[in-house]
Amino acid sequence: MKETLRYQNTYFLLFLLLFTKTLHAQVPADTIPQVILGDILVEGNHRTRTSIITRELAIKTGDTIRRNLLAETLEIDRRKIINTNLFITVEVFPELNQDSIRTNIRIVVKERWYFIATPVFQLADRNFNEWWYDRNRDFSRIIYGVYMSYGNVTGRADKLRVVAEFGFIPKFEVSYSLPYLDKAQKTGITVGASYSTNKTMAYRTWRDKLSYLNSEDINKKRFYTFVSLTRRNKYYTFHSLDLRWSNTQISDTIAILNPNYLLKSRTDQQYFQLTYSFSYDKRDNFQYPLRGKVGGIQVSKIGLLPSDKINQAYVYGSYKHFFQLSERFFANSGIRARASLPQRQPYLQTIGLGYRNDLVRGYELYVVDGQNYGLLKNELKYKIFSTQKTIPWIPIRQFNTIPLAAYLNTFADAAYVKNSYPELSNTRLGNKFIYGAGAGVDIVTFYNIVARFNLTVNGKGERRFFFNIGREF
Repeated sequence: MKETLRYQNTYFLLFLLLFTKTLHAQVPADTIPQVILGDILVEGNHRTRTSIITRELAIKTGDTIRRNLLAETLEIDRRKIINTNLFITVEVFPELNQDSIRTNIRIVVKERWYFIATPVFQLADRNFNEWWYDRNRDFSRIIYGVYMSYGNVTGRADKLRVVAEFGFIPKFEVSYSLPYLDKAQKTGITVGASYSTNKTMAYRTWRDKLSYLNSEDINKKRFYTFVSLTRRNKYYTFHSLDLRWSNTQISDTIAILNPNYLLKSRTDQQYFQLTYSFSYDKRDNFQYPLRGKVGGIQVSKIGLLPSDKINQAYVYGSYKHFFQLSERFFANSGIRARASLPQRQPYLQTIGLGYRNDLVRGYELYVVDGQNYGLLKNELKYKIFSTQKTIPWIPIRQFNTIPLAAYLNTFADAAYVKNSYPELSNTRLGNKFIYGAGAGVDIVTFYNIVARFNLTVNGKGERRFFFNIGREF
């Protein structure tokens, strides 16, 4: 009797195990609430090391992810890979491994053309609009030369950059950056040097416009060299420490025309500068962001040794947030501010609004000098279209995929510049709020090229059309 019961129990346990296994086999894979990640497979990286790509991933083999969060998780990692600026296209998708309960992740990239040697043909002025409206479209103010960039030299996202420019402002630059110096792929280094000369040059700002001295003699020489250490502990945070040595020499003529150019009628200025920068960058696309946020702070001391000809410091901060309002509408808002001391500064280091993208749109033709400023910028965009075309008859794979997008945009900006010595520039825009607004079209295409066409109006009542084209990073 006991023997019979033992056999019955054994048969029952075997039946229960088989029944349970059968039920598990009949459960469709897509109904299992969690996914176990298997192998991470990378394709298309002919030069780029796989570790450079997988370094951007938050996922790893063996992770368990809720199925309803898998697509979003992979999309976030895809954006991080595309933001390395190493690839034209990046695709990340799961593949069910039929031989196991794990899901493989497949990453397919299309690499850029990494060696670029292009002619330089650009304007010496701050922007195209200043050259068009204020410099009478003078072609003698053209800079020409060659720009060479060899990216991903060793497959580790490193870059060698050489610039040789002639014409209005001759300049020679060379730099090399290696973003991942250590085995942990967190520390990087950049070294470089630059030498430039000026004949015709801006020697002061007067009534918020640059005043130029026209000359056939060299009136300014500048040389600097630097080394920067970078640290990227997490995916979106960046630290850098930059040490540079700079030497600037000006002619007696410039020192006479503007004794404050280097202060005290000096004709030379040399110094060491130490700068620490921190940035947080979580944008969906560095080229033309529509979602996410970016911010940072920079602290710099100019003049480290008693022998340095300048003693100055500044703090610069910025923050910008990008929103998606609907399928086609997007918005962004940002703030920038700079504070420096002492109040009396060389003209060369007195930086206000009007340079790079630190300006109120509508005031592209003006330079507002000052020791401190705050800037607020706002935009509303509408996506007209966004597409990506592959042209099969172009044999070079790095150029046969062309992304193209167009956006309508409206914007409104405001700023305030504090100028402690307004009499030195006879400023009309310093120490007061200035405003500008407008609308336009942005065209975005490959290799980070963005063309902007804007109609603007500023607080002075001036209405103008402004155009700008450049590479965004």
